[in-house]
Amino acid sequence: MRIPGRTILMAGGTSGIGLALALALQAKGATVLVAGRRQERLEAIRAEHGLDGYDFDVTDPASIAALAERTIAEHPELDAVVTMSGIMQPERVGEPGALETAERTVVTNLLGTIRLVEAFLPHLRTRPEAAILTVTSGLAYVPYASTPTYSATKAGVHAYTEAVREQLRETSVQIIEIAPPRTRTQLTAETDTDAAMPLQEFVDEVVSILETQPDAPQVLVERVRRQRFAAEQGVYDEVFAAQNRR
Repeated sequence: MRIPGRTILMAGGTSGIGLALALALQAKGATVLVAGRRQERLEAIRAEHGLDGYDFDVTDPASIAALAERTIAEHPELDAVVTMSGIMQPERVGEPGALETAERTVVTNLLGTIRLVEAFLPHLRTRPEAAILTVTSGLAYVPYASTPTYSATKAGVHAYTEAVREQLRETSVQIIEIAPPRTRTQLTAETDTDAAMPLQEFVDEVVSILETQPDAPQVLVERVRRQRFAAEQGVYDEVFAAQNRR
């Protein structure tokens, strides 16, 4: 994906990977807009970094529709959307609260991505060069036992991305999957260890891949490749056991 001159919406860009990537893309010459649920964070980001912010709730279809209407009206040159919003919460199947956690995760991670694509795609198809970047995870390929629904939603986003890419193959809209490895962010703060990839290191590698491989359908940093290709390389059981500490 070409970065300089782009106008990019980071849907879920108020912290963690989303904010770090937004700032990195801005530094490379893109105009970046951030969207999130916390108004105070949006105001702080605007004051500190000069990024326009939009409040929205990824679990609310009306809020997503309003986000699309407002951002397109104010930035008709918008030509890229990153579906960054996501939650990762542990769950014990069969125990109290597990179903509620699972349902909330599906609505946020999977259905939220689908709704964002549907909301912005009509506009993006009018642009001569456009992109949708979905965010999955190494866990889409080898899951954590402690976060079964998170892992399942990321596998679902991967499958959705592959299918949408094929449907839009003859259009101006490029479909790119970013698959992070375990990365040190607030999302995984309680379980982060030295094995997690430093956030800035991850973002720097992502931007480098986007710059040097602009037509790549997937953005895979080196640390995620063992998970991504575990099945193909015949080491799935080994990787699964190692990351689940069996």
